[in-house]
Amino acid sequence: MLSSPVPTPTEIETAILHLIHLRGVGKSICPSEAARLLCPGPPADGWQRLLSRVRQAAVRLALAGQIDILRKGQPVGPAGVKGVIRLRQAALAQDMVE
Repeated sequence: MLSSPVPTPTEIETAILHLIHLRGVGKSICPSEAARLLCPGPPADGWQRLLSRVRQAAVRLALAGQIDILRKGQPVGPAGVKGVIRLRQAALAQDMVE
């Protein structure tokens, strides 16, 4: 059980988008950064348990075209994402900012 209330899907998506915005165009974040933002403290006390929810939120945001999911530095489709991933602002959105 998480030591604090479980963040809603909207709160998780907002945290991801906030961190990506702070990181800047062309830069990426690790899903664990969003989990740590939402559940600070030791890993076993919460943020590691939140990772699957963060990954689910990332898939939703990717399907909505808001972010890209990267694997080994390359964009991958959100369906069936496995392994180590990073998240960045969607390439289309980056083109609009530049």
